[in-house]
Amino acid sequence: MAFEVTFELKESDLEHFRGVMRKAQAGAKQLTEQVILANAKKLIKDVEGNVPAFVSERIEKLETLIAMIEDSEWKIPEEERGDVLSALAYFSDPEDLVPDHIPVLGFLDDAIMIELVAEDLKDDIEAFDEFCAYRIREQDRSGDETITRDEWLDAKRRELHSRMRNRRSSRRGGGSSFRSIF
Repeated sequence: MAFEVTFELKESDLEHFRGVMRKAQAGAKQLTEQVILANAKKLIKDVEGNVPAFVSERIEKLETLIAMIEDSEWKIPEEERGDVLSALAYFSDPEDLVPDHIPVLGFLDDAIMIELVAEDLKDDIEAFDEFCAYRIREQDRSGDETITRDEWLDAKRRELHSRMRNRRSSRRGGGSSFRSIF
């Protein structure tokens, strides 16, 4: 038997999560990119097993954020790289809202934070997903041998980087919004 729980986060609830994220980001400033990524990967490993679907579905989004940083062909621009690493900083805080060792609920706060971050970085994630799909679709490209793999990937990457910035700017009135946290 499945049991569904639905809840709404009001502005005051979101402010609480913003405060927690600010604290995590401040604490993570002395951490290297490698440590931040390792901590996020550790969460993914810790979640393996018997967790609610709500949590496991969000972990896929966390994996995408990590892939955006590690994909050498995506070449995420520095500003967006900083935004993603800032988002991942939360997972470097050993004292998150609900201790992870509590059965069923331990990863609930992590799942909520992943959802909030993924929504805030939606344009970046969509562009990265499109780049990955394009790369797979075009990998067996034949025909014009004068265009190299690096050239066609570079053209698509530049197009998508530009589009994600334009979408974010038009939706939020300019600039990178993650620094405002959600």
